Amino acid sequence: MKLGTFMMPLHPPKRQPWETYVEDREAILLADKLGYREALVGEHVTDLAENVTSCCMFLASLAHETKQIVLGTGTVNMPNSHPAAIAAQVAMLDHLLKGRFLFGISPGGLMSDAEVFGNFKKDRNAIFLESINMVLDIWTKEAPYELKGNFFEVTTANTKILEIGQGAIIKPYQKPHPPIVVTAVAPHSKGVTEAAKRGWTPISANFLLPEWVASHWPKYVEGCKESGREAKGTDWRVAKSIFVSDSEQTAKEYGHGSNGPYHFYFKQLIRKLVGAGGRGNLFKLDQNEPDASITADTMTPRLVIAGTVNSVVEQILAFRQKVGPFGTLYYPCHDWVDPKLARRSMQLMAEQVMPKVNAALKEE
Repeated sequence: MKLGTFMMPLHPPKRQPWETYVEDREAILLADKLGYREALVGEHVTDLAENVTSCCMFLASLAHETKQIVLGTGTVNMPNSHPAAIAAQVAMLDHLLKGRFLFGISPGGLMSDAEVFGNFKKDRNAIFLESINMVLDIWTKEAPYELKGNFFEVTTANTKILEIGQGAIIKPYQKPHPPIVVTAVAPHSKGVTEAAKRGWTPISANFLLPEWVASHWPKYVEGCKESGREAKGTDWRVAKSIFVSDSEQTAKEYGHGSNGPYHFYFKQLIRKLVGAGGRGNLFKLDQNEPDASITADTMTPRLVIAGTVNSVVEQILAFRQKVGPFGTLYYPCHDWVDPKLARRSMQLMAEQVMPKVNAALKEE
């Protein structure tokens, strides 16, 4: 099993962006040093708590400071920008990283972002699909493109001077394009099947109950089968909130306690997804259970793996046994309430937890 990291990122909204950007960059630089294989970063425009407004811009700031880690957009919210802008910026980032890049895409889940970009209550899945198709066309076709859809139009037919380069958009470093990954949130996600048909691979979100994570693997197998490909667990990425400590008491207090960053994370997330987003189904198996029962107090211990090294190893192995044969585990970066504990957790995860997990998997 490979180890990566996924950063939404989510901080107390009163913290200043200049401060949290430094912390978030430090987390990825540390991950690179510790041997984490991949790091994905999300984006939102209208959220002071998730204040990376452009994941491409943030990743560009790390391009020449990281050495080995593959960086990725987690995700570009496709309906919120023009396909030509996305195609150009992502291609540029792929060149800056010389192919050390994953292209994560989604329709975007934050309703205030949808509203500010004029997509609220519109079919964002349809906008998303048209956008990614146009991006791929820009990368595979030649200028002047002449693409026209229901939501976007891309052409340079009237202004091109191709002999001097005007009117053409750069193509990615990786051919024909960077690997495409999609975040899977919905239980039994049909999107996972459709993505698999196109050769894209899924990332199961860290805030899902294990039963819902497990529902993604059969949908991926279904999509691969329909496209004539073998479904490989090595292509499936699963995120899981984890905190590792040298002390069991510290692990529980910081990982599950009300003053820790994980409790804050789920308090924020539940307010957005359940209170404002109507997504209470993600947090309960019995859909007759009232949404009022979904709180940070009840969900944090259920959804966060916390403990000392051996305890975390056991919990990860039990989680994988329950959900299916994923090949990459994403360790999400949460706010560094205690930077020393946060760094130590990342270190223990890379240097002690994962070697023991992989040794156990080899014995199966």
